[in-house]
Amino acid sequence: MHGLINRSIQNYVCDSYGVESWQRAVALADLPETDFEAMLSYEDNVTPLILDAVGAALRRPRDELMEDIGTYLVSHPNTEAVRRLLRFGGVNFADFLHSLDDLPARARLAVSDLHLPAIELMEHSDGRFSLLCDSPVAGYGNLLMGALRVMADDYGALALLDHASDGCGRETVSITLVEPEYTEGRVFDLGARTG
Repeated sequence: MHGLINRSIQNYVCDSYGVESWQRAVALADLPETDFEAMLSYEDNVTPLILDAVGAALRRPRDELMEDIGTYLVSHPNTEAVRRLLRFGGVNFADFLHSLDDLPARARLAVSDLHLPAIELMEHSDGRFSLLCDSPVAGYGNLLMGALRVMADDYGALALLDHASDGCGRETVSITLVEPEYTEGRVFDLGARTG
């Protein structure tokens, strides 16, 4: 698994709960690493081990933990680049949803050896969508749901989200776009601000 994923989990815990919580999780996972390097690769079993340990250290179930990580990745000031990458997906929330099929390829533009799980958007009638994802890490759909909640707010859309899993690695996020322009969305400039 790419180190950027493990480092993101580490940053989430440290930024949200403190370094002591991260150290407790690392001890529970019984891993030799205490810090993950974002540009290295790690064995695939490390990510589920660290997620289980973080869940135990924080006393949080995996689905809640993953949704919070998704929210963190898009809303925390330290991860503004992720939000910016996602906002290039469209001028409104529906456009953004349609761009999600390309998200793994766009992520590889930023980090060439980062391979995100494949996702597929299906559009139904009346502003309803299904986002299908296959992932070797349970809870990826929950992570997407957390990110989607923030992005809906970012675009000023009112959307209802629900998550389901078939228990075999396929997860579905159901999206109902209730009101595309519910509030004024957050300002987005093409150029990054400096200073």
